[in-house]
Amino acid sequence: MMEAELTKEIIGGAIEVHKHWGPGLYEDIYERSLYHELRLRNLEFESQVRLPLIYKGERVGDDLRLDLIVMGKVVVELKAVKALEPIHEAQLLTYMKLTGCKVGLLINFNVPVLKQGIKRMVL
Repeated sequence: MMEAELTKEIIGGAIEVHKHWGPGLYEDIYERSLYHELRLRNLEFESQVRLPLIYKGERVGDDLRLDLIVMGKVVVELKAVKALEPIHEAQLLTYMKLTGCKVGLLINFNVPVLKQGIKRMVL
């Protein structure tokens, strides 16, 4: 599955979750609901992926976790915040670089219409 088709499926799943819950819940509820929706769509994913942090050949930490990598191709970062900030985009770009994924989705569920809370990024 190509990244464009894959992001369409992920966004469709997120819209389904948002239709069910609406805005105002904690991020982990949306996250676990999206996991279930992705399984229903037969999309393989890794959740809460730990990324080892290597600086000049030395491991300096492994506390960095990203929300989802879908089909090994798309990084998905989920939020439930008042508004997406530039730091959220920077965070997604960093995750994309560290994983080698060329496509990322930043999804904020705390909006009246989910389309307003989705940012697709490409390296």
